[in-house]
Amino acid sequence: MRKELYVYLDGKPVRVTIRRYGEKDFDALIDIQRESFPPPFPEELWWNKEQLREHVTRFPEGALCAEAEGRLVGSMTGLLVRDEQLEGAHTWEAATDGGYIRNHDPSGETLYVVDICVIPAYRKAGIGKWLMSTMYETVVHLGKRRLLGGGRMPGYHKVKDRMTAEEYLAKVVAGELHDPVVGFLLRCGRVPVGVAAGYLEDEESCNCAALMEWRNPFR
Repeated sequence: MRKELYVYLDGKPVRVTIRRYGEKDFDALIDIQRESFPPPFPEELWWNKEQLREHVTRFPEGALCAEAEGRLVGSMTGLLVRDEQLEGAHTWEAATDGGYIRNHDPSGETLYVVDICVIPAYRKAGIGKWLMSTMYETVVHLGKRRLLGGGRMPGYHKVKDRMTAEEYLAKVVAGELHDPVVGFLLRCGRVPVGVAAGYLEDEESCNCAALMEWRNPFR
C-alpha cells in the first residue's frame, strides 16, 4: 500500500507519502514518539523495537506511516479483534496487549486503533486525518465491520467536578464544550459509542477515554 498526496503546511503544498512501515523505519518511528511526547512523558511508554516488530509481523496492513520532506512525520497502528475480546473492563492495555498486539486475530471484525501520532510541526497539515482515512480504507479492503478506538478527552479534567465523563462527551458532541482530541476524531468521521473509565493512565482525561467508531458503509 502506498499513497501519494499533497497537504498544505503554512500555506505551502507539501507532498506526503502514506505507506506501511517496516523494520528500516523503527528508529524514525521511535523519534516521532520522542518528539511528540517529550519529558516528563515517561520514555518507557514510547514504542520500542520489539513492539514495532510485532506490528509489522502480525498485521502489516495496520502499520502505517506518513513521510514528508524526506522524513517520517506520523504513524498509525491497529490490530483486528473479535467482539469477545472487548468485553468486560475496556482498557487500552487489554485491547492492544500493551501495544504488542499479540492478541491480533485475523478473523476479528473490528480494526482497533492502537495509536496515532503526528509530530508537532506537522499537526496543522491534516496528516492525522489522512492516516485515519487510510485506515478506513483498510477496513473496507479487508471487508471488516468497523474501526474502533479510545480517544483521550484532555479537556475533561477542567470540568470533572461538575459533570461525569459521559456528560462531558455529550456536551462536546453538542458543541457546548471544546475538546481537541474528540473534536479531531469527530472531524475524521468517528462517532461516539460510549466512555471507558480507567482506559489509560491520563491525568488530563481523568483516566477516561471516548470510545469512537467508524462503520464500514459497504457492510
